[in-house]
Amino acid sequence: MAESKTKSQKLSPKKDTWVDRISDLPESLICHILSFLPIQEVVATSILSSRWQHLWTLFSRLDLDSKTIGDSLSCGQGQCKPFSFGHIVSTLLTLHRAPYLRTLRLKCFLCRKCSRLDKWIGNVVERNLEELDLQIYGDYLFWKLPQSIFSCKTLVVLNLNGAIVLDPPPSFQFPSLKILRLVQIVYRPDSVFRLLSGCPVLEDLSFQRQALKAVFKHKICASTLKRLSITFGQHDFDGSDFGSLDYKLEINAPALEYFKFEGHLRDIVFLHKLDSLVQADVYISSFEAHTFGVGWEDDRHRNECCADRVFNFLAALYNVKLLSFSSSRLKCLSYGSACLSQFQNLVQLDFKVYAWTWHMLQALLQNAPNLEVLFVTHKSRGYLKHNVCWKEPPDDPNNLTSCLTSFCYKGFGFEHVLEFVKYILKEARVLKKATIHVRGHDRKLKESIVKKISRFPRCSMTCLLTVN
Repeated sequence: MAESKTKSQKLSPKKDTWVDRISDLPESLICHILSFLPIQEVVATSILSSRWQHLWTLFSRLDLDSKTIGDSLSCGQGQCKPFSFGHIVSTLLTLHRAPYLRTLRLKCFLCRKCSRLDKWIGNVVERNLEELDLQIYGDYLFWKLPQSIFSCKTLVVLNLNGAIVLDPPPSFQFPSLKILRLVQIVYRPDSVFRLLSGCPVLEDLSFQRQALKAVFKHKICASTLKRLSITFGQHDFDGSDFGSLDYKLEINAPALEYFKFEGHLRDIVFLHKLDSLVQADVYISSFEAHTFGVGWEDDRHRNECCADRVFNFLAALYNVKLLSFSSSRLKCLSYGSACLSQFQNLVQLDFKVYAWTWHMLQALLQNAPNLEVLFVTHKSRGYLKHNVCWKEPPDDPNNLTSCLTSFCYKGFGFEHVLEFVKYILKEARVLKKATIHVRGHDRKLKESIVKKISRFPRCSMTCLLTVN
């Protein structure tokens, strides 16, 4: 009883609430805890005590967003903010005294006083900056990336997004830069080539553009590059403004392990074989502007050329092990011959099939002798006028029977689709798991389809079949 009473006295709220336990922690740990708060709340902690007054100035990470900081400084509805965002950032950087700044994330709208922005960058690059994330937006205003940034030897990650003009000097070095992301920025001639020439250890590059006012011609040359992501236009774009996207891209990245392409396919050339490629994700939504004019669907030669462009693009990825492919509205693919290269190393295929790409799927299956995992998603409800659908090959080259162990189909239960499922179950001799998801039908019809699939003959006696 006496012991219990003593403990309760020690833990009494009246006696313990005034104890400042957090201040007893090491400065490094307190800074780590505060790093999870918005910068405006962190600065506000300086009023707690004399010890906390300068803690925020030791932060190694600054996240400055004009929207969140501006909103937090609002005096009330319809009232003015006491300080501008530019004034606040200038003050923060002046008072910030940490010699080592790991990360700066700056998101703001561009004003005509670009010199202030130049000073901010000049301030942070002198403090062993490792990660710089700039998201700059402006209405018809553009900001040229200052030359001071190209003197930063410690930069590991660089993200440039928005109204930023890239025009690097002829000679410079980012000796530590490994990750580079370029999103919706403006490029000067040969700016990409000059930038990459100064990045001797670059491993990850992301490129994104939605529209181009002129022909975009650049060369990506990076011997150390392992990951490359390219986006031109929006995936599943409606095709109303294709004329604003025209480009030629030459890629020389022999060490590439991961490649992603999304959007409008124009002129992409691989200058070196991709012998190290492991994974590729390809989502093509359109081609050139003139292929979508009036009567384009009746011009067989033009559509065959477009289809061949896709097949040649895929052929360059022949060494890939994991492949994901989708083509949303490219009905012209039904005109191509789909003469694909041998994908000897392909072990997993994720294929979004439309009515006009069944022959591509068939060609891939016939040219992937070591395929182990197959995901097929049927994305089209209707048929083309010449009724392109799955057709069982006249003879099976033992591709499916030798290696395929897992098969998953999601989509509609059309008759020709069921023939495809039937073919897989009949030919895959070592299949261990097959999962079929049927959708888009009324309940009774769906139940009949499920029963029909369940009765399909299976070559593999150990296959676990699940039909939903």
